[in-house]
Amino acid sequence: MLHSLVNSIDPYTMQILVNIGIGIILALGLNIITGLTGQLSLGHAAFMSVGAFAGALLTIKTGMPFYLTILLSGLITAVVAAAIGWPILRLTGDYLAICTLGFAEIVKVVFLNLEVTNKALGLTVPTPDTSISMPVIVLIVVILVIIFSAFIEKSRFGRALKAIRDDEIAAESMGINIARYKVQSFAVSAFMAGIGGCLYAHFLGYINPSDFGFLKSIDMLSMIVLGGLGSIPGAVFGASLLSAAPEFLRFMSQYRMLVYGALLVFLMVFRPNGMMGGIDFSALVKKKLGIKKRGAARNQEGH
Repeated sequence: MLHSLVNSIDPYTMQILVNIGIGIILALGLNIITGLTGQLSLGHAAFMSVGAFAGALLTIKTGMPFYLTILLSGLITAVVAAAIGWPILRLTGDYLAICTLGFAEIVKVVFLNLEVTNKALGLTVPTPDTSISMPVIVLIVVILVIIFSAFIEKSRFGRALKAIRDDEIAAESMGINIARYKVQSFAVSAFMAGIGGCLYAHFLGYINPSDFGFLKSIDMLSMIVLGGLGSIPGAVFGASLLSAAPEFLRFMSQYRMLVYGALLVFLMVFRPNGMMGGIDFSALVKKKLGIKKRGAARNQEGH
């Protein structure tokens, strides 16, 4: 049924929907390190590029099953993030942001000069050999990533990340190993970015190191700022809106970043927490369920 529904959608709309799905994965990944942990990263596109090229090379060189390619791309990216994160996550604020920005530029330059990535010409990625269509795969991964993000947020690990975000000194005084948790958060965030990059590479069929520059990182950051830092529904909303926006703003593509900037300024003035920041959706759901349960109980008493 799902396949028939996907096939009924025209290719142009399907491309927009897949881009939205990949954007959601990337935004939820960045939300872990920036929204939950409070560490500003301006180089998240670097992890997306690592996942994209890792996935492309695994498909080209090994031809392994696509689900393994997706998983390994995320794991390779997480290992790279952990290796980089251990020294730089001792920094905070602007210093950390500058380091992540510098790392992203280093990754781009390295990929532009490596033979295995075909230098500036980029790589043509073959279509994955799978019985499931790419849009369905992206949908499945989006659902899994949302569930995983919600699990992290409610877990002990997620509570520790929030404590670090709110006050590092207080968190450390309560026995939280700040350095370890930051690196773990960075690795989890990069894992999701690597998965998103792998899906991006195989969906487009071609990747170039120049596609993963500074503006790509700013796009991802704008998604979570727009929706609300630390909010999973906010990240989904922001990613959906900004992933689809380029298609609707084609008539003024040269001024797209101007529109983004004006939107963010408007939010900072009138809605500093983002469109959905500060809203406890779990409490709202519990409240709704509580109302329904009380209504059902009253009906039973009436009978």
